[in-house]
This record gives sequence, C-alpha cells and structure tokens, in this order.
Amino acid sequence: MNSKFKALKEECYEANMQLNALNLVVYTFGNVSAVDRKNGVFAIKPSGVAYEVLKPEDIVIVDFENTIIEGSMRPSSDTKTHSYLYKNWDDIGGIAHTHAKYSVAWAQSQLDIPIFGTTHADHLTSDIPCAPPMSDTLIEGNYEHNTGIQIIDCFSSKGISHKEVEMILIGNHGPFTWGKDAAKAVYNSKVLEVIAEMAYLTRQINPEASRLKDSLIKKHYERKHGKNSYYGQ
Repeated sequence: MNSKFKALKEECYEANMQLNALNLVVYTFGNVSAVDRKNGVFAIKPSGVAYEVLKPEDIVIVDFENTIIEGSMRPSSDTKTHSYLYKNWDDIGGIAHTHAKYSVAWAQSQLDIPIFGTTHADHLTSDIPCAPPMSDTLIEGNYEHNTGIQIIDCFSSKGISHKEVEMILIGNHGPFTWGKDAAKAVYNSKVLEVIAEMAYLTRQINPEASRLKDSLIKKHYERKHGKNSYYGQ
C-alpha cells in the first residue's frame, strides 16, 4: 500500500477487525474511525464492506468536512457523525459505533444504564447516558450530521463530560464510544456491551436493584484512574 496515510489506515483497519472479533457487529453494521489531527483527516471503514474481505487499503480517508481525500469506495454512512464529533471534541482520537445486542436493547428502551456494580465503576462514575430520540426536524434534515448534534446536546443537557464518560446510547438506535485512539474506542465498546448485559440481567433478577453506593463508586474508579491509582502494573 503506497499511501502517506498507511499507518492511519492500518490503525483503523485493525480496530475495525477487533470490533468484529469481539462480536460487537452484525454483518457489516458497525464502524471505527481513527483521526490524524496534524493533517486534519480521519480514516474510516468503507460502507457495506464485509469484514472477511476488508483490507487495509480499502479504508477511506476523509477530512472534517466529509470530503474524500483518499479511497475508491464510499465511506461509512456514519461518517458525518464521526466528523462532527472530531470537530467539536478536539481531544479524542478514535470513534466506534456498533449494533451490539445489549447496548442496542438499552438504547431501544430509551433508558440510561444505571451504575449497579463495580465493573461499571471501574470505568466511569455515572450512569451511561441515553440520548432521547431525535426530533422529526433533525431526522428529516442532515441525519448523520445531526446524530453528532444529538450526542453533544445530550452531554450538555446532563452536565457530563465526554472526557469522563466515553460512551453514549442513542435512543432507538445504538451505541457510540470514543477514546484517545481507535483501539480505546473499541475497548470502550466492549466495556459498554458487557455493562449493558450485566445491567439487563440485574434488572431481571431484581427489578428493584439499587445503584452502587457512592463510596464504592469512588473507591473503584479512583483505584484505577485517580492520582493515587494502584490497580495494574
């Protein structure tokens, strides 16, 4: 592959293949992107290409205005959502979108995922937000671009930071996650799916299950992410 974006394409390709390996996608329904801030572009999976035939050279390079810079195929239909988030959140390096079963089920329920246990608290200190379904006006407009607006509006209305909560459910749609790079976005997608399944099972066992105590939330989050963290090497 003779391209100035070879490393970026390979990063994006590997992240997309990992998304598939982790059973987070259905057929071709899912995508990951990786950004190159210096050149003002990002790499993203082409639309409708099966993972078993996807190659690094198939990855499409687009700029933040959704113009194709390099690639012979159409980029993912979610490209405008990715570009909107990259433009508005200049500290993220990768974005993932899946149709994973339990994450989508919670999105279709239009409910935040409550913080029930320490697995959840190991990664964030709040419920996982679910953005309300998009208004008819936004649906009839530039839909994928407006999905980006929907995500940022949800964070603004709930007063939470995308730096602390690197995931969201889109009401009636599905999950988006992000992180410092494409690999972290995929990691967050798997974490979200596991937490979504655990929360679903918790509700089945005990519909009146209570949220995790604040003291345990603080303890589990800070032992991994706090200034005096001690989890891991």
